[in-house]
Formats: sequence, structure tokens, C-alpha cells
Amino acid sequence: MKIVRSFALTAALLLAAAPASAAIKLVVLDIGGTLIQDHGEVPTAMMNALSKRKIPATAAEIADWRGASKRGMIRHFVERQVKPGKDANALVESINADFNAQAEKAYTNVQPIAGAEDALKQMQGMGLMLATTTGFGRELEDRILRHLGWEKYFTVTISSDDVVDGRPAPYMIYHAMEAAHVDNVKDVVAVGDTPLDLQAANNSGVRGAIGVWSGAATEEKLRKEKYSQLLPSVASLPELLKKSY
Repeated sequence: MKIVRSFALTAALLLAAAPASAAIKLVVLDIGGTLIQDHGEVPTAMMNALSKRKIPATAAEIADWRGASKRGMIRHFVERQVKPGKDANALVESINADFNAQAEKAYTNVQPIAGAEDALKQMQGMGLMLATTTGFGRELEDRILRHLGWEKYFTVTISSDDVVDGRPAPYMIYHAMEAAHVDNVKDVVAVGDTPLDLQAANNSGVRGAIGVWSGAATEEKLRKEKYSQLLPSVASLPELLKKSY
């Protein structure tokens, strides 16, 4: 009995002396609707590019793919009509090029979410590393960040071109971790404005899956997913990280 009590006391003392959870190291942020304003440019460009090639897709179907790899989205709709193979691949690339051209034009004067840049500055000042992940391709992602002058805030930027499978697969988050030399998912939070963003965060096992309703999805829609916290926008993110992480 004395041995049991001694062991229990020792265990209790060790737990009491154990440090609190380590602070996070990396914040992974979606771009469209999370960092930049979303006025429906993506679904409009996608619908136009698909319809030109007579590939049917409804607005509701496209909405379900918000946050996904744009090339992956196009392949999904193409392969409903065309047998996978060289012809389908060529059609996917043609539609993707058209989509990117339209999206680049639409985003020529893209504006940030109110408070987004200040949030980036605050988080950088907190010693956090920042990364982007996006369903956009590399060229469009780089163009957006250059336009805003935001390259300086990010340790790494990951696009859907960097992975085989986009969201809800967790691979963009893992690529960001690898590039930032962060080897523990518990040192990471991921932030986005779509159900697929939250699904990817949960599939990755990161410490926080944070949703914002400043973009494609409403608060009500985000609440149907598993999440750590929901916020109106990234403007509230630094304060949340200080209090909860």
C-alpha cells in the first residue's frame, strides 16, 4: 500500500511540474477568402472555362469544391464526360489555363481582407512562422502575393501545384511543415474559410483547425465541420493565438 501511495504521489508531482503545452511555431493560412477578399471570382472563372469546352457543372457543384485544387476540380468535371487518358489530360490543361487567365484578370486589383495585413505583422512579431496553402496554382498564388507585397511575411508558400492531391488531403500542410522544418503537428495551426480547409486541417492532425467566415462559407456551414475555433476573419487571429495557444 505504501508503494502504491508513493507511486501515485510521485506521478501527481510530476504532472504538476510538467510544463504547459509548448507554444505553436507555424500558422498555415489559406489565401482566397481568408487573406484576400472573395467576391465570387473563382466560381465565375471556373464556370466560364468549363462551359467554353461544353463540360457541364452547376454552381452548387462548383461551390462544393471551394478550397480544393483548381486543377483537381477541373479533372473531376472533365472525367465525368471524357474517359481518363491523353484526351482528358489535354482538356484539363486547356481548361486550367483558361481558368487561370480569367482569375488573374479578376484578381488584378485584389484587395486584402480588412485587418489581414496587420494580423500578419502581429503574428510575425510574435515569433511565429507563417505559411500559405491554396487551391490556386503557383503562378496565380505568386502573382497575388507580389501584388500585395506580402512575400516578406511568409516562411513558405505552398500551392496546389506542389501536391498530387489537394484538399481535403493534408499534403499541402505537410509540405509547409517540411519547408519550415517543423516536425510536430502539435506545433501547427491551420486557418481557412471553407469546409475543405477544415477537413484538411483535421486530416493532418494539426493542433488547431480554425475557420473564418470572411470568405466562401457561412458560419453556419463551417459549424457543420469539426473545428477548434471559428472567427469572423483573420483580423481576430493574433489575439486568439495569444489566449488559446
